Amino acid sequence: MTDAAVAAAPARRLPGLDLKALSPFIALAALILLGALVSDRFLTVDNLVNVATRSAFIAIIAVGATFVIASGGLDLSVGSMAALVAGVMIFVMNAVVAPGPSTPGALAALSGLVGPSPTGALVAGVAVALLLSAACGLANGLVVTYGRIEPFIVTLGTMGIFRALIVWLAAGGTITMRSSELREIYRPVYFGSLFGVPVPILAFLAVAAVGALVLYKTAFGRHVVALGSNEDVARYSGVPIDRVRIWAYAIQGLCVGIAVLVYVPRLGSATPTTGLLWELQAITAVVIGGTALKGGTGRIWGTVVGAVILELVANIMVLSSLVSEFLVGAVQGAIIIVAMLVQRSLHRRA
Repeated sequence: MTDAAVAAAPARRLPGLDLKALSPFIALAALILLGALVSDRFLTVDNLVNVATRSAFIAIIAVGATFVIASGGLDLSVGSMAALVAGVMIFVMNAVVAPGPSTPGALAALSGLVGPSPTGALVAGVAVALLLSAACGLANGLVVTYGRIEPFIVTLGTMGIFRALIVWLAAGGTITMRSSELREIYRPVYFGSLFGVPVPILAFLAVAAVGALVLYKTAFGRHVVALGSNEDVARYSGVPIDRVRIWAYAIQGLCVGIAVLVYVPRLGSATPTTGLLWELQAITAVVIGGTALKGGTGRIWGTVVGAVILELVANIMVLSSLVSEFLVGAVQGAIIIVAMLVQRSLHRRA
């Protein structure tokens, strides 16, 4: 190697640093510094643990969104899906734990099978939530794949359908867990901890770890990225396009179901406004995390950091008087626009 080549080697390796992968972690560090400067309460253990716990719902949903977006798709229905799943879950648990004359026959039979006990009701509710959420995601994937309709249109439609169904189920009001025993049994899923770590944090870390394993270490994960990079090339390479796309949406639905399992014990109820704007937050977390909105890349841990960043921004706004806390949604909307501009700038430099 010549002297000129040796001198040029560091310069060539420098662009090899993946700025897209590093940017969410840099942004996280900058936000932590900002938070420490604007409030002396920000760096307390209780506050940071609260931020991580509150970000769990969006982090779990955003892991599923990473698969959909990396495959070149989009799901706008996750917030409405979460509301529907939460409402149906609570409805089922109420019917099982205390069946009455108006209880549907299937639920009355289920109550007889598991027994009208809080534990049996909780098991039934969890099973229904996971099955329903996976079915909703699967339905999105099937319509997008076999209907040959743009994901934006399909999930915009199902967003309206899911939201209308929860409004109908709740009769425009609130569906609340009626059994105090059930609430006490379920309460630790959100408010409990294991080895000093809150359960919601453990839940989103577990979901992220499984998601990273699937996306980075399996053939399915490679197929997801290949599909998002170039569908025609992926098809000619033998990638089962339809199956990969459908499973990506099913994973998104399942992640919504897991997020609902963590969310429901927090308030013990579901309303027509549950999950409002969660789709914006999930997509924003994915984009902040370095996943290209056009598909072809997927960064699970960046997505998790993106979800934490969104909650940190809201937390800083609450603790300081820099911006009104009522403008959290506006700030989050601005963040996704800035994140897209940064992505485009980094792509041009690459």
